[in-house]
Amino acid sequence: MPSYLEFTTEQSDRELQALTERYQAFSEQKLKLNMTRGKPCPEQLALSAGLMTCLGEQDFKASDGTDCRNYGGLDGLPEARSLFAELLNTNIGHISVQGNSSLNIMYDTLIKAMFFTLPGGEKPWSKLEKVRFICPVPGYDRHFFVTQELGFDMIPVPMTAEGPDMDAVEGLVASDPLIKGIWIVPVYSNPEGVTCSEATCRRLAAMETAADDFRIMWDNAYVVHHLDPNDGEATPDILQLCADAGHPDRVFEFASTSKITWAGAGMACVASSTANLAFIHKHMSIQTIGPDKVNQLRHCRFLKDKAGVMALMARHAEILRPKFALVHEVLTRELADTDICTWKNPKGGYFVSLSVLPGTASEVVHLAKACGVELTPAGNPYPHGKDPQNTNIRLAPSFPPLSELQPALEVLCTCIKIAALRKLRS
Repeated sequence: MPSYLEFTTEQSDRELQALTERYQAFSEQKLKLNMTRGKPCPEQLALSAGLMTCLGEQDFKASDGTDCRNYGGLDGLPEARSLFAELLNTNIGHISVQGNSSLNIMYDTLIKAMFFTLPGGEKPWSKLEKVRFICPVPGYDRHFFVTQELGFDMIPVPMTAEGPDMDAVEGLVASDPLIKGIWIVPVYSNPEGVTCSEATCRRLAAMETAADDFRIMWDNAYVVHHLDPNDGEATPDILQLCADAGHPDRVFEFASTSKITWAGAGMACVASSTANLAFIHKHMSIQTIGPDKVNQLRHCRFLKDKAGVMALMARHAEILRPKFALVHEVLTRELADTDICTWKNPKGGYFVSLSVLPGTASEVVHLAKACGVELTPAGNPYPHGKDPQNTNIRLAPSFPPLSELQPALEVLCTCIKIAALRKLRS
């Protein structure tokens, strides 16, 4: 069959008629399928059932003798800090383990920067006429929600196969002192599944910035989330790279167990320089007397060490791999020859990024929803929810069972084709 771009009017009419009938058949099934967010499925959550029983009644002391039931321990338990240091390939002295949500720590870190002077800075960001942040696109929508909430100007730069477009990033940060940071998901980026190359990491660490208090918000959410444990991707230790380049305070790195154990009851950390951690702890001491150390203790008892984490992640991969394989299989079968859609086939993470015919993404999402398939709103992976090309769609295949994922993908492909043909005929 020729590509949709080569269809004659007669071929387009026939194809659209057939697709409309297929769409109607799906509509009559009264589907109710959800692919909006990258949530672990129940089978994945069940892998960590041992968290409920790994602590006995008298098991409440950490390795340093801390009674985890009581106040204190602002920077987290030693064994929790050690575990995250292993996972992030850094030194325990760089780690502070806090609550259950890395997103919360990111938000809180930026709030602190707004009201208090960061190491290397001259004044709090709220005292400036404007704060600007670089946002690689497509990117993680919740990052953009945070910076939008705080009133930052968001500057989109395109993602490449090696991470953010570094020529664009270097030019921007060197010339504008009001550009105070950049969001980066370094391993299996959301939604593209891109891992920053070593060259990109080194350029980020070494680049000259007009702002002395410029910060990289390094959201290492998927550092151990490989679909094939024997073929995972990784980045160098960004903290060490920045220190070696003479910019030791440049990075705030974040990670959590949210998709390792339980998404709503994990533990999260920030990794950074001594000066940055001192800044965080100074102001944290006003907010709290300490984190949930019992939860940290049970995670350490359950996970034990990096080897324990990787063994658990291999079991996660066994559940996720068939779902990602099904996405690639259905998209290839339905769309490979049409020339109206391209997609990434990531090695890890939680998402698949599609590029449909420009100008049709929002229509695809609308058609799918009307047919009972909920997708992430078109435009969400861009600042203010505005994809200038209206082309990106983020798929989250982790939560639905395979029996629901198959029809959801077939509905999606039908909608992509209908929207494309309508666009090409207009």
